[in-house]
Amino acid sequence: MRLILTPLLVLSLALAACTKEQPTAAPAVAPESVVDTEPEIDPVTGFKMTGDWELVRGNCTACHSAKLITQQRGTAQQWLTMIRWMQQKQNLWQFDPGTEARIIAYLAENYPPDAARRRAAIPPDLMPPNPYSTVTLD
Repeated sequence: MRLILTPLLVLSLALAACTKEQPTAAPAVAPESVVDTEPEIDPVTGFKMTGDWELVRGNCTACHSAKLITQQRGTAQQWLTMIRWMQQKQNLWQFDPGTEARIIAYLAENYPPDAARRRAAIPPDLMPPNPYSTVTLD
């Protein structure tokens, strides 16, 4: 009888071990997703409502549409170059240095360069002749 009980005992222990829940590893926790929230958009101008957007709205839309700004892209230096051009050619007023720095910082941060949005300027030698120009390209 002992010969029969020993294999049955071993078999029952083996079966019991198979049916027990095996300890599982701690469930993998998905890393917290970093949600990069975009600022709200001003319904009137289309400007991103962050930082000095109201300063930009007050100074830039006095002369032209906000769309002209939001469709542009540039680094701080490129935005400064555009401002200088407007001051020289379009009679834009001079800003005090603090105001100018804040405007440029807002524009460069919210409307930075984007390779997919704008092509490089066409070189003058590849442009068709301008019938209204008094300058000749020799």
